[in-house]
Amino acid sequence: MNPSAEPGHVYLVGAGPGDPNLITLRAARLLATADVVLPDDLVSDAVLDLASPTAEIIPVGKRCGQPRITQAGIHELMLHHARAGQSVVRLKSGDPLVFGRAGEEMAALREAGVPFEIVSGITTAFAVAASLQTPLTDRTAASKLILATAHHAEGKLSLTPSWHGAFPPEATLVLYMPGRNFAALSADLIAAGIPGESPCVAVSKATTPDEQVCATTVAGLPEASVGPAPLLLLIGHAIQPGR
Repeated sequence: MNPSAEPGHVYLVGAGPGDPNLITLRAARLLATADVVLPDDLVSDAVLDLASPTAEIIPVGKRCGQPRITQAGIHELMLHHARAGQSVVRLKSGDPLVFGRAGEEMAALREAGVPFEIVSGITTAFAVAASLQTPLTDRTAASKLILATAHHAEGKLSLTPSWHGAFPPEATLVLYMPGRNFAALSADLIAAGIPGESPCVAVSKATTPDEQVCATTVAGLPEASVGPAPLLLLIGHAIQPGR
């Protein structure tokens, strides 16, 4: 059973990495029946095309530190439409619980007493690995998987993700939102203990017709022909595209 979106409910829905074939049946059903859709900038047009033709689509994306709407404004939109008896899909790229500020939105909905549901999506790291036909973990190369971001909240100045001590051995690092200062990023990753010769694959606009893949090493990242944002980096000896 896959019920329609209910009036007065908010759904935090994962849109997946971009390809509409990679969203869940639950997400597709909610998009087809919701009154209001609040998508992030990274949600593809192909996924938005699955929304009901009568749905009100209100983009709420925030890109490159230049928000069109504040996070508080997003909360207000969700609450306003739900309290008006409409069904609301808050549509997030990838999985809503991975670097998507879902915690803040859930807190706002709980405080307001608005019922909500979380609908998982395929996070970009998994879709990229599948497309490249590479494992993220491997018995001979990587027993750990670290998902991290180089994009921090305001006031945090660190360029790279942080962990305690040296970078764990036998690990794969997937770096979301790495920015464009690849020289500094490469130097910081090497300083954290990641060998410069470690494989590094940069994937731009994953799973879309504009996808670009650049295979290099951590040390070679500054000179690599890396595509535009949105960008994902996969780092580690388990990363062997198409092997």
